[in-house]
Amino acid sequence: MRRLKAIISYDGTHFSGYQAQPGKRTVQSEIEKVLTVMHKGEHIRIFASGRTDARVHATGQVIHFDTTLSIPAENYKVALNAQLPADIRILDMEEVSPDFHARFDAKGKRYRYKWNCDEVQSPFKRNYTVETRGRKPDVSKMENGAAYLVGTHDFTSFCAASTPVDDKVRTIYSIDFEWHDQELHMVIEGSGFLYNMVRIIAGTLWEVGIGKREAKSIKDIIEAKNREMAGTTAPPHGLYLEKVYY
Repeated sequence: MRRLKAIISYDGTHFSGYQAQPGKRTVQSEIEKVLTVMHKGEHIRIFASGRTDARVHATGQVIHFDTTLSIPAENYKVALNAQLPADIRILDMEEVSPDFHARFDAKGKRYRYKWNCDEVQSPFKRNYTVETRGRKPDVSKMENGAAYLVGTHDFTSFCAASTPVDDKVRTIYSIDFEWHDQELHMVIEGSGFLYNMVRIIAGTLWEVGIGKREAKSIKDIIEAKNREMAGTTAPPHGLYLEKVYY
């Protein structure tokens, strides 16, 4: 038995998220379907660094799985890509130690959120950036608000109320904003993220940028530990899981 680690990329537009769900098209089910064919009917389960929601994209998701096949990792990658649907690709694959775990060994993650500030939204970007109809935020205000989020905090206010975990303390290492022509990107790195945490942070900082709330209000939102105090959850299709650190 060998354990293989893969870095994968997927266009989340037509997926109901990463995790397998009965009767729905998911990233996990599509990859496992191909692996089952390669293993002549034996179900091979894959494990990811974490789940992504419906319509969320990934350019650096990490998975692992165990296999009895002796195919070299590079050839395995080629074989999978030849059979996977066009909206999933294996970018890299390597053999790892049997005790490696894509989720439990992860030390941190980097996400990217994209807003398209063009006056006219390109139809070719509609599934990959969030339209602002030409509205441009004050990025300096967003940066001031983001400064309150950097560090170790209880992020109860910045996760879905239905989040099942009890410990909501996480560490954010950095939040940066980048202009790419008319696209504004928020790049956030942290030790880990709660359910909807990045999208709620994005939605709240956007509200700061357009003057709907003050940057200093972020401190009060954190201290409140109340989801209702934070801003709206930003749409899923602007979000990308970019890198997982080990």
